[in-house]
Amino acid sequence: MEIEKTILEGCVILKPKIFNDGRGYFFESHNEAKFNEVTGTATKFVQDNQSFSTYGVLRGLHAQSGEYAQAKLVRVLSGEVLDVAVDARPGSATFGQYVAVRLSAENNLQLFIPRGFLHGFVVLSETAVFSYKCDNYYNKESEKGVIYDDPAIGIDWLVKAEELELSEKDLILPTLAEAYSK
Repeated sequence: MEIEKTILEGCVILKPKIFNDGRGYFFESHNEAKFNEVTGTATKFVQDNQSFSTYGVLRGLHAQSGEYAQAKLVRVLSGEVLDVAVDARPGSATFGQYVAVRLSAENNLQLFIPRGFLHGFVVLSETAVFSYKCDNYYNKESEKGVIYDDPAIGIDWLVKAEELELSEKDLILPTLAEAYSK
């Protein structure tokens, strides 16, 4: 497994070692010991989630707060997405900055998003199956979010605004300043 650091401390891209032959390929998608060694963490994932979406579906920007904060290890099983992590750690030197990575079934990249980050993705292919591990259980009362088009963050989602499809809940999220001013 290779690791590529991003501009956001703790948020890293993981590239698995892929073994190809005439029958196809094999790779280890997760190994706790190797993962913790290369990331320098002691992360133990307790929940796996999966979603199916069509082109232009944008899910995010989401986080969980307090004792239910979650670190995530995300990847795409089919299709392609633009995956985004935003540093929402108050006091961080990179607060409000983001990293965007194309994740696809072809490149097999994974993004590790530590606790304290907002997360979202948009589907760039006709359809996509998105999978992620969480190091903490979901808790509805701990949901937090920021509007996807907050100009203070300035994310280029690579999809025209009129082609985006968001949930009603995601359309009314506050800005980063509103969500994190308390």
